[in-house]
Amino acid sequence: MVIMIWSASALLTGFFLDMLFGDPHVNFPHIVRLMGSMVAALEKLLRRIFPSTERGEKVGGIVLVCITALICVGLPFAVLFLCYRTVPPLGYALESLLCYQLLAARSLRTESMKVYRSLMENDTEGARKNVSMIVGRDTLALDVNGITRACVETVAENASDGVIAPLLYIMLGGAAAGCLYKAVNTMDSMVGYKNEKYIHFGYAAAKTDDVFNFIPSRICALLMIGAAFLLRLDGKSALRVWRRDRRKHASPNSAQAEAVCAGALGIRLLGPASYSGATVDKPYIGDDVRPIQSRDIADANLLMYATSALMLIIAAIFRAFLLGVV
Repeated sequence: MVIMIWSASALLTGFFLDMLFGDPHVNFPHIVRLMGSMVAALEKLLRRIFPSTERGEKVGGIVLVCITALICVGLPFAVLFLCYRTVPPLGYALESLLCYQLLAARSLRTESMKVYRSLMENDTEGARKNVSMIVGRDTLALDVNGITRACVETVAENASDGVIAPLLYIMLGGAAAGCLYKAVNTMDSMVGYKNEKYIHFGYAAAKTDDVFNFIPSRICALLMIGAAFLLRLDGKSALRVWRRDRRKHASPNSAQAEAVCAGALGIRLLGPASYSGATVDKPYIGDDVRPIQSRDIADANLLMYATSALMLIIAAIFRAFLLGVV
């Protein structure tokens, strides 16, 4: 019971630390950066061990997922368990720090609003540079509308990956479960590409990420629809567009929140985009009710924050319920 109280408090503390400060300074130890370094090192090792064939790379990718997942859930769990059993306040402090670093609401808003401010100052080059830091597509040829659309899409998609999904896993299993999710998400962002280098080696990471995000992405979409109503955006269109367009993406999860956001704001997202010089003909999501505008970036962030607050309320109620039955 005591450990549950400390752990529930750590979730709330971590959330509010993220809202207040965002990602810590680059020189401060960060759990996600450590995961990234481990994945990079393991990739080099496994590519030396397994042959450069389709089967060899797929097996190497499976091993990468297994080793990374075991370390990233096992080590935090063991350390937190030991701390809570010996010095509970130390466990609370450590778990709060982990929860803080696993969430990315403030940082997502900070980076996307840099794009917004550049656009408001008519600094297209600055906006193009800023958006290139948070999207994977080519940005050199993007006009103002393209820059804005890319930024809104990133806020909507990362509302799930960066906030709702980590909160859900932390809610269910504490920071150790949150670390497991973030490890899977980090692997996908590093090796889960359908290019020549990673089409086989990253297959397991990409599919694992799809599984881990399947439920969170849909919870995020439903909460975002609720948030649209609360913010007096177009909640009815958010629901309608989500039901119609949520499967219009190569990923089974990415279009969930994007469809809601497009409907709530009355704009059209996605469409053809360039990646590494090659144009990918993506279908459009949403209705072209009005032209997209810079203000939509700020509104997308407001929608993301409201969705995050709803998820926090659910997490707090869930943890309180557990405390009542333990």
